[in-house]
Amino acid sequence: MGYAYIFGTIFFTVYGQLILKWKIDQQGSLPVPMGEKFVFLLQLLLNPWILSGFFAAFLAALSWMAAMSKFDISYAYPFMSLSFVLVFILSAVLFGEPVSTQKVIGFGFIVLGIIIMR
Repeated sequence: MGYAYIFGTIFFTVYGQLILKWKIDQQGSLPVPMGEKFVFLLQLLLNPWILSGFFAAFLAALSWMAAMSKFDISYAYPFMSLSFVLVFILSAVLFGEPVSTQKVIGFGFIVLGIIIMR
């Protein structure tokens, strides 16, 4: 069951990041005038999708606390780097973000590091 908690942490973290990126991209850039910044951020904060991203962060924290009850942090924490890999892959697929050889090699090292630490 401990691995399910780690998976939950990763899943909710990735979901929250992708949702925030998606909705913020739709909203546009942060305006320069202070008053407009406030309205911009308030509109984002009241968006149900953004709220689901915040709720996902809360669920990720709960999952992480449960994972900490099952594993040493030195064992569990490297798995969290999988969230970087998943966000990278999904941001390329969903948002068309650039993929470079350097990024692929770097993420390969992350996965290799997880395998070695296990």
